[in-house]
Amino acid sequence: MTLRILPAVGDPDAARALVTLLSQLPDAEPAPPVTDSTELLDTLARLAAESLDELPEVVLVHERIGPVPPLDLIRDLVLRFPAVGVVLVTADTSPALLTAAMDSGARGIVAFPLGYDALAERVQAAASWSTGMRRHLAGGAGAELAPAGGGGHVVAVAGAKGGVGTTVTAVQLALAAHASGRTVALLDLDLQSGDVASYLDVQFRRSVADLAAIRDITPRVLQDAVFTHETGVDLLLAPGDGERGEEVTDRVARQVLQTLRARYDAVVVDCGTQMSTANAAAVELADQAVLLVTPDVIAVRGAKRMVRLWDRLQIRKAEETLTVVNRHSRAAEIQPPLVERVTGTRTARTSVPAAYKELGAAVDAGRMQDLDNRSTVKQALWALAGELGLVATPAPDSAGSGAGHGGRRARRRGGDRGSVTLEFAAMFPIVLTVLALMWQCVLYGYTYSLAGNAADEAARAATAAYAIGGDGQGACVAAGRRHLPGAWQDAQIGCSDDGTVTKATVRVDVPLFFPGVDPGWTVTGEAGAATESRTGTESQTGPVR
Repeated sequence: MTLRILPAVGDPDAARALVTLLSQLPDAEPAPPVTDSTELLDTLARLAAESLDELPEVVLVHERIGPVPPLDLIRDLVLRFPAVGVVLVTADTSPALLTAAMDSGARGIVAFPLGYDALAERVQAAASWSTGMRRHLAGGAGAELAPAGGGGHVVAVAGAKGGVGTTVTAVQLALAAHASGRTVALLDLDLQSGDVASYLDVQFRRSVADLAAIRDITPRVLQDAVFTHETGVDLLLAPGDGERGEEVTDRVARQVLQTLRARYDAVVVDCGTQMSTANAAAVELADQAVLLVTPDVIAVRGAKRMVRLWDRLQIRKAEETLTVVNRHSRAAEIQPPLVERVTGTRTARTSVPAAYKELGAAVDAGRMQDLDNRSTVKQALWALAGELGLVATPAPDSAGSGAGHGGRRARRRGGDRGSVTLEFAAMFPIVLTVLALMWQCVLYGYTYSLAGNAADEAARAATAAYAIGGDGQGACVAAGRRHLPGAWQDAQIGCSDDGTVTKATVRVDVPLFFPGVDPGWTVTGEAGAATESRTGTESQTGPVR
């Protein structure tokens, strides 16, 4: 059996030494090293999306990996990819670090300087554990515990600037996910000015800041800080006193998110508009990052700055960010394609319309859960939840007084689009036929106009030719054809002179829009011109000699 090993080493020298030793292990297949935690998580997520069997058996995490601290990274790896054995490579072999590594979920430690025997022993032990875990996960109901993402679906919602609708969006996404039958947690990481509690009419005492002093945040500890809302969504709120937000570090945010991911089907995080270490960690760990923007220059510039900031911090690439245009209007100069080009992100298929009046009553009352199901804003946000994968199954008929109905309306949008497509396909031949008949009528009228104009010109030319004793009939035909386009050159043209008036007749076949059909339509144009007196006595006795 081939043993696949993925080294995660930020130091080039250490990477070369580690790969050299790994290459000497029997049946080992070391992959090219990844240089930071973001690349490591992206690589494993991509492999897991293909199949559980595509994941490496062992991941080696170097102590100087960044930007995520190694123990936090190991804890995240174990939670998201439980079938992978993780080994820490470090120069610190103290009992305290060993205990912390084991608590994080590492299967062992390899100490510097690297030795072949120690490395082979730790790698083999981790690989054996990984093989057993995969056999267990593939053997029954436990297989459901190993999806590509490893646990619940996490969506981080951030704003390009203040007032773009970040909290409204996060709340409605959470409500939509819960209405579809999922267990949902809504985490407010807008630590200085979080308003989730205000939008849902909640009075609370505990917040995420109360977890800051706890070293190991377990599900039982987390439960004490979570508030179950009347809608069924569990809330973990920002502190009421903004200065306490500084207590929530990236370590706390990572542990909280990992615990929420393990416990809930869906986790929605309101990251606000200001980047702290806590919500930066949330953006990095999230399965999807949503950036709210409004169609104005200031917001688009703010979105561009935010995307660049995430890229510099190595927490999220531009192409991995989904931008949602809020307060969208077809009359606005800034449209989603322009936002996509400026920011370098993907824009969501769903845009939220500018319908301020629909939100007024619910926002003022602090009860976003009571937003009317007919609201175009609610329907758009619930459709966005489906686009983000937060809506897994149809909402039960009994799910709330209005939430289930609103969820069904949002999900029916896809079906409605399908119905419109079928109806248009059925009407398309009729539309083509009507257009063809209209075009045929245009051709008929145009032909009539051409015939009349050609007859008029032919009569004038014939009159002039007769006046000088020339070939009036030839001039008539030549002038008539000269004023007919190429498709009408088969016209019948003739002139007659009774001494006072020269008459021209032009008979033209009407071109047909449908080839192969000949209804025999012709148009006749007639015109006359007064006969001019002939030169000298030519008109009576012939030319003068």
